[in-house]
Amino acid sequence: MAELSQKTKDALNGAATSTLTGLLNRRGFNNMFMQEVSPLRLDIPRMVGFAYTMRFIPHRKDKSSPLGNVQQKAMEECPPGHVLVVDSRGDARAASAGDLYIGRLAARGCSGIVTDGGLRDSEGILKTGLPAYHRRPTSPPSPIVHQPYDIGLPIACGGVAVYPGDVIVGDCDGVVVIPADLVEEIAAEAAAQTLFDEFAEAEVKNGRSLIGLFPAQNDQCKADFAAWKKARGLE
Repeated sequence: MAELSQKTKDALNGAATSTLTGLLNRRGFNNMFMQEVSPLRLDIPRMVGFAYTMRFIPHRKDKSSPLGNVQQKAMEECPPGHVLVVDSRGDARAASAGDLYIGRLAARGCSGIVTDGGLRDSEGILKTGLPAYHRRPTSPPSPIVHQPYDIGLPIACGGVAVYPGDVIVGDCDGVVVIPADLVEEIAAEAAAQTLFDEFAEAEVKNGRSLIGLFPAQNDQCKADFAAWKKARGLE
């Protein structure tokens, strides 16, 4: 799998998930933002990385995965720079992971963890510094509800189809999924849009009307934006 260039990473880190979601929607990808999945805390670091997937199924005491201890395997094999994305079927009655497992991801250089279930040991997770997203905190251990079954396959998380190798971006609003073959053009457009948004926010703060500014840009707005960029050496 090709690595993300630093330019692409920087663009994705600088773009809001709302911007990325809008750009995807223009291309017909209108269900790429995970529902009911939120950051463990609003001030956690931004998250960017390729998806590495794990799937839970409902627990049955007489059955086990042919892969052995799938949960530990995922923590040991999720590649550095990747995000572990966990299909917990939207069920937060028991934890998808806790601070020890997430600490292992952090120590191995992974970029984050996302689940549409719950995480436990929140204080410990925050100490790891790894970006973490979930449905809500929960304390019971996973076997009460979940059985980890497989890794490296397409899953659902937060109502979104996630394929291994998709690019996962998280901010304080939530998590968006970007198909890998679109990520470079999405990142480039997001960088341009983010720059315009910075200009527009400054104009609104200075009293400018939204009419002709956002979302449609009239000729005067385009000229003002060009001048704004030139004054900052951005042209």
